[in-house]
Amino acid sequence: MKEKKVSVIIPTYNRAHVLKRSIQSVMNQTYKELEIIVVDDGSTDDTKDLINKLQQQDERIKYIRHDKNRGAAAARNTGIKASAGIYIAFNDSDDEWLPTKLEEQVSILENTPPYIGVVYTGLLRIEKDRKIYLPSAKIRKKDNNIHKEIIKNKFIGLPSMLMRKVCFEKVGLFDEQLPALEDWELLIRVSKYFKFKYIPKPLVIAHSLSNRVSTPQTHAKARKLILQKHYREFSQHKKLLIKHLLLYLLLVLLSLLDNKIYYKIAALISQNSK
Repeated sequence: MKEKKVSVIIPTYNRAHVLKRSIQSVMNQTYKELEIIVVDDGSTDDTKDLINKLQQQDERIKYIRHDKNRGAAAARNTGIKASAGIYIAFNDSDDEWLPTKLEEQVSILENTPPYIGVVYTGLLRIEKDRKIYLPSAKIRKKDNNIHKEIIKNKFIGLPSMLMRKVCFEKVGLFDEQLPALEDWELLIRVSKYFKFKYIPKPLVIAHSLSNRVSTPQTHAKARKLILQKHYREFSQHKKLLIKHLLLYLLLVLLSLLDNKIYYKIAALISQNSK
């Protein structure tokens, strides 16, 4: 069997009703030298049956199941440990890629120095009747050394990225103690040592579903842990530290509200803080 250069990791938990769209978008990539690792984080729906059917269509699909739900960070780490590729990509179970995404990203990594660790694309988030493009036009620096922009806020969607596997060897895996924002925390570490390349077009479509895994409480806890973990770095930028502390306190207050109200307010805060 031909060696796979790209390992695509798809964590999932009770998303059989949308998972096929995500996997199919990876199967349909114009770049073919890939493996698809689906990590089932303890689902109780028809996820296993769905994967069995898809495996009959495409031998590149691998299936790994956790005996119990361990969270998205743990599921992604399981996929990374099982991966054979030199490049790692992630897709969420409810998102989809445009056909040329990997081909365009691999071409860049194959023709740039090793210090370019991540290539990411634009992402179109669909929320009911709204379409939101990420990264926002307010982000000043999107290429090369973007560490200062990353610590300001999360603006890169994980499904839009292709990373060299050596990035994880250098900085470690996802922090499994974080109940949310684990992708932002990883990027804080990666951007210290590697530079980024940006493809300015939306090659990922992210669908915002109503049954979200994260809650106001998990976001507040995650921000607190990230501030503690990277306090020395945040403290070098006083205004930024104050902003993140205020946002954490606001999240604590918002966690007392109905979740629907929280998500509306959080979306406004996120847009205005980028």
